[in-house]
Amino acid sequence: MRIARFSVREGSPAAGSVSFGVVEGDPARPESLVVHALAGHPFGQPQPTGESYRFQDVRLLSPMLPNKIVAVGRNYAAHAAELGNEVPDVPLTFFKPSTSVIGPTESIAYPPFSSDVQHEAELAVVIGRMCREVPLDRVPEVILGYTCANDVTARDVQQREGQWARAKGFDTACPLGPWIETDLDPSDLAVTCTVNGELRQAGRTSQMVRSVAELIVHVSEAMTLLPGDVVLTGTPAGVGPINVGDEVAVTVEGIGTLANTVVKRG
Repeated sequence: MRIARFSVREGSPAAGSVSFGVVEGDPARPESLVVHALAGHPFGQPQPTGESYRFQDVRLLSPMLPNKIVAVGRNYAAHAAELGNEVPDVPLTFFKPSTSVIGPTESIAYPPFSSDVQHEAELAVVIGRMCREVPLDRVPEVILGYTCANDVTARDVQQREGQWARAKGFDTACPLGPWIETDLDPSDLAVTCTVNGELRQAGRTSQMVRSVAELIVHVSEAMTLLPGDVVLTGTPAGVGPINVGDEVAVTVEGIGTLANTVVKRG
């Protein structure tokens, strides 16, 4: 099931309303897609409202507004190496604030305090229920689904300041989308990033140092995860700069493509 969060475009009696919905059709043929609205949130047993919209009549938003985004650094050995780092003995975790989240139709605003902003394509895990200290064999029970993410990073700020709050937490630094795929095996998926159509990153989730399940166990040992929280699982090698005017596209096999343009912060 593909779960999207969307607003209805002008011209409909429901224009401007925001809802969750189930997307049906072939993503390769956008004209075939239909969004069936859901009542309330998608946790538990989603209930359809009976209202449906053509894909061209809606605007996709970030598929979730998380309470928190817990991200994992250096979870691909080749990426750690390309930046001159070792793979840590335990997962390296950090937070991105909820204010950094944007959807697939929004722009990444280049922050004025950086001159080296870079893309990081990632698989994102969306939590489906409140949980803490999750055993390894029960991790699937707490996952709603998966989406694409771009852990946008001001690399010069990250290196200069030595901690990552501003470098990875600035407004628009966490694009998510286009929707949440609930029926997916995350163990061996292709993760790619293109900039203006040029392939920059190409990896597979099977190359992760620690699996999705191991990461959820590790994070939930320390903190309660809430429905809608997002865990970013790390990026493959090939990270690089993005500039004003670029289109950045993150694709995860079995989910789809998250595309954002880069603009100058106004």
